[in-house]
Amino acid sequence: MGDLPKAFNHAEVDPKWYAFWESIGAFTAHPEVDRPRGERFSMVLPPPNVTGSLHIGHALNQTLPDIIIRWKRMGGLDVLWLPGTDHAGIATQNVVEKHLAAEGKTRHDLGREAFEARVWEWVKHSHGTITGQMRKLGSSVDWSRERFTLDPGLSRAVRRVFVELYGGGLIYRDRYIVNWCPRCRTALSDLEVVHRDMSGKLYHIRYPGIGIRDVQVATTRPETMLGDTAVAVSPSDGRYRDIVGSRVRLPIIGRELPIVADEFVDSSFGTGALKVTPGHDPNDFEIGRRHQLAQVSVIDEDGRMTAEAGPYAGQDRFKARAGVVQQLEREGLLVKVEDHRHAVGHCDRCGTIVEPLVSTQWFVRIKPLAEEAINAVEDGRTRIVPENWSKIYFDWMLNIHDWCISRQLWWGHRIPAWYCERCGRTIVAEDAPDRCECGGSLRQDPDVLDTWFSSGLWSFSTMGWPERTNDLSRYYPTDLLITGFDIIFFWVARMMMLGLRFMRDVPFRTVCIHGLVRDAQGQKMSKSKGNVVNPLVVMDDIGADAFRFALAGLASPGMDIALSEGRLRGARLFINKIWNASRFLLINLGPALSPVAGQTPHDRRLPPLATLDLIHRWILDRVSHLAGEVQDLLGEFRFDQAAERLYQFFWHEYADWYVEMVKSHLQSTGETRDAATAVILEVHDRVLRLLHPFTPFITEEIWQQLPKAADVGRTLDGTAQTIALATYPTIEPSWHDSDVVARMELIKAVTTTIRTARAERGVPPSRKVSAMVTGAEDGSRAVLTSASDYVKRLANLEALEFRQEVTRSPDTVRRVVREMQIHIPLAGIVDREAERRRLEKDVVGKERQRRSLETQLANPDFLERADPDIVGEKRALMETVSGDLERLRDILQELGG
Repeated sequence: MGDLPKAFNHAEVDPKWYAFWESIGAFTAHPEVDRPRGERFSMVLPPPNVTGSLHIGHALNQTLPDIIIRWKRMGGLDVLWLPGTDHAGIATQNVVEKHLAAEGKTRHDLGREAFEARVWEWVKHSHGTITGQMRKLGSSVDWSRERFTLDPGLSRAVRRVFVELYGGGLIYRDRYIVNWCPRCRTALSDLEVVHRDMSGKLYHIRYPGIGIRDVQVATTRPETMLGDTAVAVSPSDGRYRDIVGSRVRLPIIGRELPIVADEFVDSSFGTGALKVTPGHDPNDFEIGRRHQLAQVSVIDEDGRMTAEAGPYAGQDRFKARAGVVQQLEREGLLVKVEDHRHAVGHCDRCGTIVEPLVSTQWFVRIKPLAEEAINAVEDGRTRIVPENWSKIYFDWMLNIHDWCISRQLWWGHRIPAWYCERCGRTIVAEDAPDRCECGGSLRQDPDVLDTWFSSGLWSFSTMGWPERTNDLSRYYPTDLLITGFDIIFFWVARMMMLGLRFMRDVPFRTVCIHGLVRDAQGQKMSKSKGNVVNPLVVMDDIGADAFRFALAGLASPGMDIALSEGRLRGARLFINKIWNASRFLLINLGPALSPVAGQTPHDRRLPPLATLDLIHRWILDRVSHLAGEVQDLLGEFRFDQAAERLYQFFWHEYADWYVEMVKSHLQSTGETRDAATAVILEVHDRVLRLLHPFTPFITEEIWQQLPKAADVGRTLDGTAQTIALATYPTIEPSWHDSDVVARMELIKAVTTTIRTARAERGVPPSRKVSAMVTGAEDGSRAVLTSASDYVKRLANLEALEFRQEVTRSPDTVRRVVREMQIHIPLAGIVDREAERRRLEKDVVGKERQRRSLETQLANPDFLERADPDIVGEKRALMETVSGDLERLRDILQELGG
């Protein structure tokens, strides 16, 4: 046993205990231990990208599952939390290319092999940064099973899946329209395109008729008209029915364009006539297929105009737009230009406006895979929490498009396809073939796979698939995935589809979706707004425990988190409270913590409940109920409510009441002190274990100083003890006593009322007063009489008396508690006139504050434009101020003001 320093030094404590946990294998799963399958619990960590360091989203995405995993581990289960990192193809390549650009180089200057070597150097650096930050946060992952998406084993799994899907007709290569990023020079999937509302123009252009009247079309992208191959109208649009099948002439280029009827056309948009550019619009591409139209590409992979663009060949696409508009205006073919706000696709990684292009790419035929993934959620094999995300999941899966999986990058899993230089045959194989059957030499496809292809296998490739390993047999399917809503389609849906296809079972039984971490005003964090919270800076400042507790205290499934400085500060104060209460305990117990012959202090069982004082029975009841509540709330992923209950119990029941009331017992001797020692040790130990999943470092530091039985929290080899392996507390039904709780609530109510009255009337904290009780029923009187020492000490009373009646006086405060009236004479203690003047000034200030709030909340512009959370906070503040005003006026009336 020992004592604690005056202040909690997280910079010293945190790394010490994480190193200890790693050294004793506290986080290592043990499939070799013979336990029923139901006694295991497994999760995989959403792998962070090796693009730099962890951000606030990662901190949340590791804190919440770590709370669950520590809770389950303390529940005695064989727990696996499998960590790893993602190679993040396009994102990581962009980072390294930026470093090269700063050196005045491009990847082409290095060549593919040297560039890949350069990326591996970056990965090594970034991986070390990320894993160090995970340890700093306290993530209790099984490092012995750490994986990387480009590990040899995982790469083999990627090739096996590609080959099998190709053989089953679910992967194909085709010339199709794709999202293309001219900056990254690669195809993108639909999910990698972010649509942003932008102010643009809608250009109305006249296409001269050939033997018919002219036709007017409208477009937001006039440069693409150079690639038009038709004009489409709705077959139900009477304005154009007579000219379907006729032709118009394409301005500038002069090409003849047929007029076709197609159901896709919305006759109410623009002029009802749609210019059709199959080479640069996905909807036009489909129209072109239905009507066998040519695909003319006028914009290339660099975003420049091709030779097909005639006089604009070689120009940047946006410069060409301006030139086309000017030429149309000169030739009298530009009818009008309107302001138009519309959604424009941008590359998710670099922000460049995406260009739809027709390109030869590899695709996954997705609908057959999606059907089973839909069924698995519908029939309950996988549960999504909160449930409303199931509908969003279904909507996306039911309208899913084939997945473009090839990327024109150098970093990533190379597509396992080879092309024969002699016969043109395509060979798809898990291992590189030497030559084609015809004897011709082979050239491997230069493209790599979409990062999410390998990530989609994460739940089973990390456990050794395609080998049937012990880990795979024991830990798949995993029990839970906690992740942000922003990757439910990128990752969760794809893991569902691929897990069901290759493992014949869902990858996880439950998916818990959390929201984004926003700033205090509910705004999304961004560098441009200057409101980004760096988790490393926060942890350096307040420690990982306070940071984790702040995040957990705001986390509810599906809801965004508004993280404020006040919340972080409050969490730090709570950590200090835990430390100070523990320090008090160790200082005051002193010799009682030293072992006696033949037993450890913890072997001293609790005395019989019937012999214990009221306060001991009360705190045992409360800590038992707390355990049940926290267990239930964690089972429902209500991290916020679980953290709140722990906070309220520790601060406002245990520290504020029990610790204050038990001080006299600890200063006593004999059985009184022994009973108090036994109870406070039991309760303190339990609350530390309840807190441990939320605040692992401080609880380990304190717990190691407490007496404990020899077998508690032991590692499998028996060489070490840790709170991380100690049993998580559960309900103790024999401790429950509603009568004791009711009596204690009465004591607290009377004590609090007297304390509040003292503060309201400005009684100096050190000045003792007397209190008289009238109207008390026999039961209440008996309770307060037996507890009078507690009430007098905590309310700083000279006396607590029971009277039949007390004469009313302006110098006597009167308060009502249940059936009783509490009278506190203050004549000669408080200057009533000075107090009245102070309160009148407070009333003036509160009235001014309320008027300001009323004006703000009556302003329609504020209500319409302000963040809803801010409006809610203002309304809540209005209620508080109004309540304060009512209370101040009541006190003034009492004073005769």
